[in-house]
Amino acid sequence: MLELLRGQRRVREVYLVEDRESPALAEIADLAAERRVSVHHVSSRRLDGLARSEVPQGVVATAAPLEPFELEDLARRPAPAGGAALVAVLDGITDPGNLGAILRSIEVLGFSGAVLPRHRAVRVTPAAAKAAAGAIEHLPLAVVGGVPAALSKLKELGVWVVGLDASADRLVSNMGVADEALALVLGSEGGGLSRLARQRCDRLVSIPQSGRTGSLNVAAAAAVAAHEVVRQRRAKTGDRGQHGVNEAPE
Repeated sequence: MLELLRGQRRVREVYLVEDRESPALAEIADLAAERRVSVHHVSSRRLDGLARSEVPQGVVATAAPLEPFELEDLARRPAPAGGAALVAVLDGITDPGNLGAILRSIEVLGFSGAVLPRHRAVRVTPAAAKAAAGAIEHLPLAVVGGVPAALSKLKELGVWVVGLDASADRLVSNMGVADEALALVLGSEGGGLSRLARQRCDRLVSIPQSGRTGSLNVAAAAAVAAHEVVRQRRAKTGDRGQHGVNEAPE
């Protein structure tokens, strides 16, 4: 909620549960007042009725819809992590928790944006937005009719298309094009990359695995692969980036 109020979207109203005090809710109320957003104090039952996700944590807001980006704009947008465009293409993610976690990871790591299919995949629902923990307010999103066609268009625009595939022989650490304009393609839960998306990829890469379990969850795999891409970019430039709140400096 704080990221929504700090972002660019127009926030219409904020509803706060009455008779509950916390520093977070107080900060939300203050920030809403600064933006001249109407704040309503309501009962927990009323708040639960307004919420479109489970456990609203004492606050609900209504806001304007997200404004989608054009695919061409993402392909030309420099990555906050440094260098040319760096986008994630999500090929049929169906779980809102996974979608939100992926968007959160790539926003934190400095991707230019994400490409989402319009059909046969989860939308940015309230549950996905909650899992993204504010990332959707800062991460450009392009919505496309079909992933294979979008990958072909990205290649025309000079973007390398690299698919994450557990069966690939080439490791993500050896992709070789991390410092180029790059689209990292992530497949669906269980099924992985679709046949047509796999065919459109310039390269397929995998994450090395030494444990006994079959594979990583797609959100976890996305975080590992995205971090590796950014690490390789920074290794090229000598830029170590910023330390996160849970990362101690060397």
